[in-house]
Amino acid sequence: MVVFSGTARPYFAFGRAYMRVGDENKQLTVRELETLILRKHKETAEWEKLSSNRKISDVNVRVLKNYIARANQTGRIDFKFQNTESVLRKLGLLTGNRLLKSAEILFCDNNSLEVQAAVFAGTDKLTFLDIKKLEGNIFDLLDRSEKYISERLNWRVQFGKLEREEIPEVPLNALREALVNSFSHRDYSNPKGNEIAVFKDRIEIYNPGNFPEGYTPEDFIKGKERSILRNPLTAEILYKSKEIEKWGSGLKRIYDECKTFSVPVEFKTLKSGFLVVFYRKPEWAVRESEGLNEGLNEGLKSLVLAVSSHPGIMAKDLKERLNRPIKTVERQIKILTDKKLIERRGSRKTGGYYPVEPIDNKKPNRDA
Repeated sequence: MVVFSGTARPYFAFGRAYMRVGDENKQLTVRELETLILRKHKETAEWEKLSSNRKISDVNVRVLKNYIARANQTGRIDFKFQNTESVLRKLGLLTGNRLLKSAEILFCDNNSLEVQAAVFAGTDKLTFLDIKKLEGNIFDLLDRSEKYISERLNWRVQFGKLEREEIPEVPLNALREALVNSFSHRDYSNPKGNEIAVFKDRIEIYNPGNFPEGYTPEDFIKGKERSILRNPLTAEILYKSKEIEKWGSGLKRIYDECKTFSVPVEFKTLKSGFLVVFYRKPEWAVRESEGLNEGLNEGLKSLVLAVSSHPGIMAKDLKERLNRPIKTVERQIKILTDKKLIERRGSRKTGGYYPVEPIDNKKPNRDA
């Protein structure tokens, strides 16, 4: 008659915890409740060291080779890649001849890890413009998650003495650090996935898993507390390739990076997990007159966003980035140039497309 499921045991009714015995509900004693909580804590803490159902043949060899190469460059690993099994054994990711759960999420494409990524039209989750489910190993998901966000940021061009520099509204180093933390500190015994939400006014990066009990984000940002590792084995692997710094606080690096670039950032401890919120700069937003709220279809909107995020992009690169036939891209470019939402600059061979800026915001053409 009634079915429920979840991972946040124990569950309570009217302030009391029960267990099912035969066809009766038996109230848990204090000792039984204590045992249940301790068992759950042990399962959570040791998840990454449990045996995986994946086989050594399921390991993505390309990712493992690239990892070893990066770890060699950092000087944190002194052996070369010989074969998959020997490398995994040296990294401590095998128990007998079986992969550990940590090896599964780090180097297997087929695993339990996923990222829900979405772009919303406003400041709430009522209307979304794009939604994707990203799956794969941690290293690929890091790159794909960072790309997903960076392609949806607003960018500005700063002209220096010799060349132009493209600057995002939120520093990419801070975004990357937040993404790494979301994978290395999440609770992998919880089946809920990581989340990326891009709103009109902010970007949120979420991971399941409670913040360390008795601590607040401020303890790590402004205090002298050391990083507390939920998944020490996984963190050790990420440390060796310099994805994270084992003895530093990722939250402090995020905070300091955002402070340098005057980007407000907030760290929120939720009942279901942890959330990093980057607040976007409204003065950098794509203007409504650039088409996002002018009745353009999704294809034209995404092309405007691609040009705004990558000023100077060529038609052939738009084709690859948007995964559309070149004829479709050329037709959409004509529509947008006719509407004076984008414009072409430069020579026929090396020129590209740029968003049309307001007259008072236009910068001088360095080629003029």
